[in-house]
Amino acid sequence: MTTHTPPRLALVMTLASVMAALTLTAPAHADDDPSVPPGTEPSASAPVEVDPNDPDLKLPEGATLAEPKVLDIKQVVEDQSGDERREDTNADVKFALQAEVLFGKDSSKLNGEAKARISAIASEIKNQKATQIRVFGFTDNLGSAAHGDVLSKQRANAVQDVLDQELNDPNITFEVRGYGEQYPIASNATEASRKKNRRVEVSFPRGD
Repeated sequence: MTTHTPPRLALVMTLASVMAALTLTAPAHADDDPSVPPGTEPSASAPVEVDPNDPDLKLPEGATLAEPKVLDIKQVVEDQSGDERREDTNADVKFALQAEVLFGKDSSKLNGEAKARISAIASEIKNQKATQIRVFGFTDNLGSAAHGDVLSKQRANAVQDVLDQELNDPNITFEVRGYGEQYPIASNATEASRKKNRRVEVSFPRGD
């Protein structure tokens, strides 16, 4: 007598066999082993080869490459209190001094500490052998714009006077300006940010 496997049981056995085969033949993935970097699993494809003679990679006839250019790199150093900041680029050096360490409130009269800081800047100007010095004053946006323009110019003049005395060099020329509330480097929404905007900047070219 011939026995027949019930249809339902045959279907279950077939599915089980297929699942077992898939389990045995499924390729390994990087996710299965966190120590394997992505792209190094056996199934990863090789890099695309580039033909150096491909005409699409060549310059059109008559075309030339642009002149090589050195990118301008800026380095910024600020003291812990934020009272003084130095910026160095390939071309220039700039010092920014907060107004509070130079002057009293709403004043353009320098204090004792200010002269020591300005003297240090004068030493750096000598080291760089700079002969063109820019001294720019800035304020926050409190008060009238006209008052800020006047005060910032007076403060820039005061810093320039000390630099001129320290350098004592007739070959040096100064550009002195007061920009008032223009060109803020921080928001004027809080006192902490307004303090950053109240400043005098001294900048000059780097030496060769």
